[in-house]
Amino acid sequence: MGRIVIVSGSPSSLSRSERILYYLGDLAMQEGFSVHHVSVKDFDAEDLLFANFNSSKIKEISVELQKADGVIVGSPVYKASYSGVLKALFDLLPQDVLQDTFVLPVMTGGSSSHLLALDYALNPLLATVKAHSLKGLYFQDSEISKTGSEVIIDNVMLNRTKKQLNYFMRKISVDVPVISEKDVVSASHY
Repeated sequence: MGRIVIVSGSPSSLSRSERILYYLGDLAMQEGFSVHHVSVKDFDAEDLLFANFNSSKIKEISVELQKADGVIVGSPVYKASYSGVLKALFDLLPQDVLQDTFVLPVMTGGSSSHLLALDYALNPLLATVKAHSLKGLYFQDSEISKTGSEVIIDNVMLNRTKKQLNYFMRKISVDVPVISEKDVVSASHY
């Protein structure tokens, strides 16, 4: 199928955002996608704080993102925007790191009043790295179980999540015909 990189912007160890992102990753893996999770917690705080463009971890994630067929980026809402540490990470990535890559933005927040953070904060950030943002998913904390076996406890939101994830997976799994070396050699004889 394809390769999906999931980037979590949550600095919290018990995060609803990360729980949703792992859930989305599990669903994608069930459909045959390979999934690689990255968290802002994986990076040295000094690299992010002091803008260490030469950090090996920053270079590594840049390569991972450029190789991805699709990317899911998630963050909790902080002060009507994404987390500052997510911004610090994206500031260190190449300007075109997501060129022509479909991205599914995901945010979580305490109430519906932060829904516009997707359109007015996260999507503009993704546009700066040339991503093709799809319609995102916004989850209220009340729709997510922190510990139960069911991650999304609201059936309407669960259905919308699965529908949007399926749309994302269809966008990144376009079958491209593979030309074998044999076909190339025989075609050159014409």
